[in-house]
Amino acid sequence: MNSVISLIGRDEEIFFNDVNKYEAELREVISSSCFLVLGGAGSIGQAVTKEIFKRNPKKLHVVDISENNMVELVRDIRSSFGYIDGDFQTFALDIGSLEYDAFIKADGKFDYVLNLSALKHVRSEKDPYTLMRMIDVNVFNTDKTIQQSIDSGAKKYFCVSTDKAANPVNMMGASKRIMEMFLMRKSEQIVISTARFANVAFSDGSLLHGFNQRIQKRQPIVAPCDIKRYFVTPQESGELCLMSCIFGENRDIFFPKLSEALHLISFADIAVKYLEQLGYEPHLCETEDEARQLAHTLPDQGKWPCLFTASDTTGEKDFEEFFTDKEELDMSRFENLGIIKNDPLYEQELLTLFENQISEMKHARAWTKEQIVKLFFTMIPDFGHKETGKYLDSKM
Repeated sequence: MNSVISLIGRDEEIFFNDVNKYEAELREVISSSCFLVLGGAGSIGQAVTKEIFKRNPKKLHVVDISENNMVELVRDIRSSFGYIDGDFQTFALDIGSLEYDAFIKADGKFDYVLNLSALKHVRSEKDPYTLMRMIDVNVFNTDKTIQQSIDSGAKKYFCVSTDKAANPVNMMGASKRIMEMFLMRKSEQIVISTARFANVAFSDGSLLHGFNQRIQKRQPIVAPCDIKRYFVTPQESGELCLMSCIFGENRDIFFPKLSEALHLISFADIAVKYLEQLGYEPHLCETEDEARQLAHTLPDQGKWPCLFTASDTTGEKDFEEFFTDKEELDMSRFENLGIIKNDPLYEQELLTLFENQISEMKHARAWTKEQIVKLFFTMIPDFGHKETGKYLDSKM
């Protein structure tokens, strides 16, 4: 982990003191409880699963649509931690499916349900069909699995949100903000907590994970030079989720206390640190063609072609924030974890409108991105979405 921490501009684990202070209580609760982790084979899901597993739960069942990632999760756990006395099983299921519903009917007794499944990429808003799936995964699957948790008598439901839900400018962040509205409604029937994240360094599909792929495939490193982000390590993402799940009160949203002065870092700066850590000198290129061509020769000279460009694609936020000036904060309970406190505020008419309009679009089997964007503006009147006509898939 230390090498990742140095790459993201820090010299220590941010949640170490908080986790260490509450370690005895964490172990006591986890060792006497049953857990269901949804989306458990993604980067954050794997981190959460490992945090639970190593504290010896009575029951830990993990569900994810990715069969391959699930295999790697089990291999990783067996290689790192071995075995537990409790019931540990994995299931390659889509939580929106009939098969998952049957699984819950047969095996639905859990104390804690953690939902880490999400469509997380800004690039997923480029077409109306992937965008509709984003709504299903981020909003309706969450609402469905909360209701199943209520019906089966679970004591707590946790799901992951995003820092991009605070004053959202892209459809992904807005879908998570709408999800939070649905959470408020269900929180009147079950205790729910969540977390808003920084970027998880080297998580599957992320730009930093792509750096690893580019090195393996001897391809140029490409990154925006004008975007700064907050980062946490995969282990820190698991710790953040676990702390919110176990210690969060109803409607609490946990977030990392990261400061703009100390912890914001650009993707280009990380790329330079990353290459230097591997022993390469970054070589700045002017065009994609130049970078592709030099990738054949520069690595043998101890250099690596890099293309650092300004961002001009739809959905990129100029800055990151975990909360808005309208939200009530508890900054004293933990050393490096902040908490947004929420009352059960939601507009039932708006939620019903959202459900009905999405249902009508699906029933017609025809919808446009413009229709969905208009609906999102109805749900979030100050939604800062701007359409540039350019998307990440059109860049190297």
